[in-house]
Amino acid sequence: MIEIGRTIVSLDVLEEHFLCDLLKCKGACCEEGDSGAPLTAAEAEIIEKSYPHFENYLPDEHRHEVASQGYAVVDMDDDLVTPLVSTRQCAYSYYEENGIVKCAIEKAFLEGKIDFRKPVSCHLFPIRITVYKRFDAVNYQQLDICKSGRECGKVQKLPLYQFLKEPLVRHYGSEWYQQLEAAAEHLRKER
Repeated sequence: MIEIGRTIVSLDVLEEHFLCDLLKCKGACCEEGDSGAPLTAAEAEIIEKSYPHFENYLPDEHRHEVASQGYAVVDMDDDLVTPLVSTRQCAYSYYEENGIVKCAIEKAFLEGKIDFRKPVSCHLFPIRITVYKRFDAVNYQQLDICKSGRECGKVQKLPLYQFLKEPLVRHYGSEWYQQLEAAAEHLRKER
């Protein structure tokens, strides 16, 4: 593990390779959860205010669940998360014609309808951040659903932290990311 500012970063974040392969996984991370995507209170408010700009992308069942459960829910661990539909799928997801599950919030962002891309926990996946009083733990969550992403990353020789540069900079800033790059380079030289 390495320490950068108030974060403790798992070496897996620097050493493992990753590149999402949506054609193979079909967006499984949006439809195979025991709980919704983690949200901050600020993100829950943004989603509620932005909902009219992306609700038309959602299937009827998903709109019904949002109307029934609310824009954010508290899960069994007392965490604020996105609501789910009965299939364990995020209520803010939809299917493209090719069967790939995508985020309706992100679709509205990419179309310029809103300025919020999606919850940072989704943007950072498969990195998960656990916030403690004195530090954030930045860890790589290796799930079976992302096997194709690991394989694709190895073929392309793309480290996880480079694949997730945009969301890492979004969350921690460019100076933090530069320190992460320097740590990765130092590790490479040591090996």
